[in-house]
Amino acid sequence: MSRHVSSRSFESTRRRLTEKQADTVERLTGAAVEVLREQEFGGLTVRAVAARAGVGPATAYTYFSSKEHLVAEVFWRRLEASEVPDGTGLDRTERVLSVLRGIALLLADEPEVSDAVTGALLGADPDVEHLRGRIGFEIHNRLGQALGPGYDPELLETLELLYAGALLRAGMGYGSYPQLAQRLEASARLILEPR
Repeated sequence: MSRHVSSRSFESTRRRLTEKQADTVERLTGAAVEVLREQEFGGLTVRAVAARAGVGPATAYTYFSSKEHLVAEVFWRRLEASEVPDGTGLDRTERVLSVLRGIALLLADEPEVSDAVTGALLGADPDVEHLRGRIGFEIHNRLGQALGPGYDPELLETLELLYAGALLRAGMGYGSYPQLAQRLEASARLILEPR
């Protein structure tokens, strides 16, 4: 089952947004990606993003408490907007692999953004923690749906740990996101199809 719910863009980590506010947040997250492509995460500041988006720094800080929060929001929006793979006609293993592949490759074409996301999601900012929970919940639901009714909760938790470990490994520079996706699939097969 695929989905794309644009009305959720009217919700921020911190509050529900009017259409005008949602537009500002959209401009800020888009500007963050542009700045990341030029300067990477170390050079990113909320002020630089605000300037690129054409809004005042105070306005940007109204929506984002830190650069980590801003980058985590970029990933959340990408994940939320991505289609859930249609598992019709696939066996359980292939359904799970398609979910893991889709999430792992979400930012594969944007290495500066994917590197920043890994660092940002490890942040202790309460707004990042909130987004990390939402992201984890979304991944949990997608994997649970792919496993099908009556799945073993320990199997789901193992797959979540596998994904989190792979994300951390890629963020530490131990391979690209396309390599991560391949390794993730091979590891998931070992879990789902024990010999």
